[in-house]
Amino acid sequence: MRMNMDWRQAQVSSVEEIAQDVRKVEFNIEGLLPTFDPGSHTNVIVMIEGQRAVRTYTCIPAAPGRLAIAVKRHANSRGGSRFIWSLNPGDHVEMTVPENRFELSWRAGHYLLIAGGIGVTPIYGMAKTLAGSAQSLRMVYGANSLAAMPFRAELQDLLGDKLAVFPADQDMFIDLDAEIAVLPDDAELYVCGPIGMLNAVKEAWAKARRPVSRLRYEVFGDNGKFAETSFEVSVANRGVTVQVRPDQSLLDALIGAGVEMIYDCQRGECGLCAVKILELEHAVVDHRDVFFSEEEKHESRNMCSCVSRLTAGRAVIDVGYRL
Repeated sequence: MRMNMDWRQAQVSSVEEIAQDVRKVEFNIEGLLPTFDPGSHTNVIVMIEGQRAVRTYTCIPAAPGRLAIAVKRHANSRGGSRFIWSLNPGDHVEMTVPENRFELSWRAGHYLLIAGGIGVTPIYGMAKTLAGSAQSLRMVYGANSLAAMPFRAELQDLLGDKLAVFPADQDMFIDLDAEIAVLPDDAELYVCGPIGMLNAVKEAWAKARRPVSRLRYEVFGDNGKFAETSFEVSVANRGVTVQVRPDQSLLDALIGAGVEMIYDCQRGECGLCAVKILELEHAVVDHRDVFFSEEEKHESRNMCSCVSRLTAGRAVIDVGYRL
């Protein structure tokens, strides 16, 4: 069950590998395409084991009337990145008109942009837009290596010494405390990256006693503290038990078993798909969302079924529906 969205037919116009394991795909869209701001997303119908599913990707700058996305190929993909990587020019898909849940405020005197890996996709558009408007900004960009940094060369040309890159294979890492300490009072921080980076940024921001309203963040994927493994979940009062594969979300497994679910973002942000945990057996919850607080995650009474997982074992959950 999802909100109404403006779905359009689209055709792949070009495919380009722009970094290690990152592919840019550009689409021609049916009908007039409204203008959209950086940070916007499009939903794409992907085919996974013969079934239709929805995946969400950041819209990156593209020619007028076109949409473009940059997708990292994941070894343990739930099927979305594999599908996108299978596309070739001329292929057809269904996509939505972009919507934005990660907007620039346009109220700050200075902007600090932080990107981690493929989390650069919304940050890249923000950097281009802010630089084009002569706004005061700095961007810091971390990834496993220089080769794994999409748009690095373009950003370097655009930002010059306003860009700092931190490739982990060269033992270079972002000093969050130092970056935040030098910010003026009217600055805002925008960050997108893995859940570990987001948690570290939130902790550093709070430690610096910065206003919560001036920190904006978005998680780029369902990454967590533990590697993906299979686990079992039983739904109370429904007589339904599902085995969740390493490349599958709990949400998808429940829907595939006929369990009615409310969901929207599928990125661990909105909390609509959260389920109540009634029992845990030989399992730890790997919370991969940004919806629940750290205290709530520690209690593990609830989990976002779209991204969070169990390390192994089994759980009994309540999805909130009654027959």
